[in-house]
Amino acid sequence: MTTQTTGTVREDGSGRGSEMGDRMASEKTLEEIYALSERALLRHGAAPWVAAHVADAVMVAESFGNKICGLYYLESYCQQLESGRVKGDVEPDVRRVRPAVVTVDARFGFAQPAFARALPEALSAARECGVASLAVGHAHTCTSLGYFTEQIARAGMIGLGMTNASPIVAPPGGKSRVIGTNPMAFAVPDGAGGVAMMFDQSTTTVALGKITMAKAAGQKIPLGWALDKDGQPTTDPEAALAGSLVSMGGYKGWGFGLMAELLVAGMTGSLASVDVTPLKAPTGAPHDLGQYYLLIDPAASSAFGARLAQVAAAVAEDEGARMPGQGKAALRAVKVDPVFWAQMEALAG
Repeated sequence: MTTQTTGTVREDGSGRGSEMGDRMASEKTLEEIYALSERALLRHGAAPWVAAHVADAVMVAESFGNKICGLYYLESYCQQLESGRVKGDVEPDVRRVRPAVVTVDARFGFAQPAFARALPEALSAARECGVASLAVGHAHTCTSLGYFTEQIARAGMIGLGMTNASPIVAPPGGKSRVIGTNPMAFAVPDGAGGVAMMFDQSTTTVALGKITMAKAAGQKIPLGWALDKDGQPTTDPEAALAGSLVSMGGYKGWGFGLMAELLVAGMTGSLASVDVTPLKAPTGAPHDLGQYYLLIDPAASSAFGARLAQVAAAVAEDEGARMPGQGKAALRAVKVDPVFWAQMEALAG
């Protein structure tokens, strides 16, 4: 669903198109993106409150230039609502099974509404115990993990989150896919309702979506992103999709990916990556993915605020340096290819 361009893929996942292509793109406000997404989801069977949460996640992703987790996923959401691969009208089952342990069964529905239903209980547990875990089980893909950890931070807690995905990563030295891109996100509150720092990254060199977007746009990928089916480095996105992605930092990234895999699949009771089918396929079994979060109350340590300020000041000593996520501001309008926008409007009826 991306336009044909030449060149390489930018860090935001979009192509480096021509000036003519940039001029052809039209601006859409966040309100327009939200309204279109909500209409499309409602039209394909999502309950109003579910559509509202998922549309908000799409809008937020677009507002920060995260094309992979924004409108790019809307068609898949609608197709899978229609086929029943994701349930759009289920009520998540939230339980506090121990003083500091909260679980929510998404019941094969979207991750965003399941998280929203469970977050108040998880925050309460973290305030009472100093630290709490939130296990979201049997959910659809959550797309952007930072969307969730940022909510935790804005509520005053430190948030660490992780998830797994369909298998696309082989162990270093191997060729068989074992785990997904298995992203992790971390967010720290600033003590005033904002976020002091936040990162959201896959445990692979790049997210899978950047490979699929490169393939759709007819572009090459940089060397070092992926291996072909024979375990050889490749710049061909099609060969990469038939092969495997590279863990960031080799064994180090592989270790983080395994950590996420075991915590997510093991602590939520959802599928291991090896059993997860392709996430964007219109039909098939539910994703049955998990997301695992730790919520930590910074007030449990009298030193946290001072240490945060000390580290932030040290980072700021060098001009141009910043804490991850610092200074991040949402756009009020987003450039969207008009052909792609028309496709999204067709989804919304």
